Amino acid sequence: MKPQATRNGSGKRPSVHPVAGANKAAADNESVNKTKARRSATKAKIRKATTVGKPLLHVVRHRKEQVKREKVVRDTFTMPRADYEKLAVLKQRCLDAGVAVKKSELVRAGLLLLESKPTKRLLAAVKAVEPVKTGRPPKSK
Repeated sequence: MKPQATRNGSGKRPSVHPVAGANKAAADNESVNKTKARRSATKAKIRKATTVGKPLLHVVRHRKEQVKREKVVRDTFTMPRADYEKLAVLKQRCLDAGVAVKKSELVRAGLLLLESKPTKRLLAAVKAVEPVKTGRPPKSK
């Protein structure tokens, strides 16, 4: 029967209770050697079982560190309620098409569309937007 493993002061778990291991070694030196041989054979099997095709874990972490994301900027802006409701309608249209999208993603998509248009079309779109008083709206009671 295998003795229970306990924690020593360092926090590591020894594979065998220290006292029981000493008693076994004193009683039968061959059984301890056989146990060590089995452990080393098990470790060797585990090492051989690793696949060659998969990259090592530390290599995968290194690759992730190389890909740096652009820093994001948090900003707030004011818009009329009708425009805000249009965002909800556009989000629902995307959901109906099977794509979950956030409000910020919709705004960024709009920026991409405006960026791809010629300057004349951009100015026409800017003129079509009604100006809004900046700042926070007053609290309603």
